[in-house]
Amino acid sequence: MTVDIEDTVRTTQANLKYLLPGPDINRRFVSSGVEVNTGSYGPYPTTIRDGREIRDHFSLDKHGFRLLDAPTAIDDFHDTAEVEAKYKEEVHDYVKKEYNADFVVVNNWMLRTSAAIVPKPAAAKDANGGKPYRHYGGLQPAAGEVHVDTEPSRQLAAAQAIYSKERPNGPGFKRFIISSFWRTFTPPPQECPLAVCDARSVRDDEGTPNVLWIVDKIPEGDDMFAPMDDDKQLAAAIFRHNPDHRWWYFSRMARDEALLFKFHDSDRSVGWRTPHTAFWDSSLEGANVRESIETRSISFFE
Repeated sequence: MTVDIEDTVRTTQANLKYLLPGPDINRRFVSSGVEVNTGSYGPYPTTIRDGREIRDHFSLDKHGFRLLDAPTAIDDFHDTAEVEAKYKEEVHDYVKKEYNADFVVVNNWMLRTSAAIVPKPAAAKDANGGKPYRHYGGLQPAAGEVHVDTEPSRQLAAAQAIYSKERPNGPGFKRFIISSFWRTFTPPPQECPLAVCDARSVRDDEGTPNVLWIVDKIPEGDDMFAPMDDDKQLAAAIFRHNPDHRWWYFSRMARDEALLFKFHDSDRSVGWRTPHTAFWDSSLEGANVRESIETRSISFFE
């Protein structure tokens, strides 16, 4: 009998938050230090496998994710100027090499923490030099629901717009991949690591659009469901519980490692998207606060 290497690893148990039955309007309102969904999410006991000992087993086209050795020259990830000046180029080079892509555009980045965030004033623009809040840079809580940050039906148009802007004289592209490059920079083990779902265990028809609204102040009550132009907004995909989902994480991630995983691959003959979520890991002693930086990119194949 052949033993599947994936069944030899250690596991941990955690409650992952999946979308519950609820309102037809699903929106995610984001402001400085605060993120609120209109949908309700319930905890489902889930087995999460630790891929640390078999890290070289995983591939982007099979599983949808891969742990990379990715040394960084950044001294302080809380120094916005340093991150802007250096980190995007680092991410660009790692992603381009990993995919062997022809052209890569690195988009926004965000810091996240498992620690409590000091509440901001009700109008975030008052703490931002009078400017509206931008969901870019800054510090947000760990994302605690099962999701993918892109909704499939909107991605081709988004890719075409980015390519036309960044490469106006390019020959065009045959394939594109939207990814997250995720790094934790606090000491291991971390109390709230990131779990990723094996792309092979996710059906193509799964996922519900969750429209993103970036606001200065989070609406309350019925105002969260007021008529809004949802069709023109960015949206994520959120997921209902599926016992077939196969979850992984990499324990004790180090500062010079990064987890690269797919939001959307236009080639659906391979693993093309990876639901993910933060979770509280009680299996390792001496866990530290998790602080991380996530950076989005889009890779083009011409």
